[in-house]
Amino acid sequence: MLVASFFIWWYGRGWKQVALSIKPRLSSVAYTFSVTQLLRTLFAPWRRIITYPGSSLGERLKAWGDNIVSRTIGFLVRLIVLGAALVAITTVSLLSVIELILWPLLPPAIPLLIILGIV
Repeated sequence: MLVASFFIWWYGRGWKQVALSIKPRLSSVAYTFSVTQLLRTLFAPWRRIITYPGSSLGERLKAWGDNIVSRTIGFLVRLIVLGAALVAITTVSLLSVIELILWPLLPPAIPLLIILGIV
């Protein structure tokens, strides 16, 4: 009876639970990398380093240049982190699909691997 209930769960609710766990996994990775905040602040200055313009034209041009450099650095750093998030999300997605494909094959694989190990 226990073996039968195991197989009923494995090929029924268990498989469904694995499929439903994919979305929270992907959300967790996106949350870990703060993807929404990175996209919202993509063109923001790096570490909020802002140079305020002075009264002369030279000071204004220097502040403008400093702010452009700060925003460029911020953009590049955020873009690199977004790229890492994309790699992580893709990896989690691929591993989840592989898990879904292998899930029904695992119970029959155990006796087969035991037999192959003995032979």
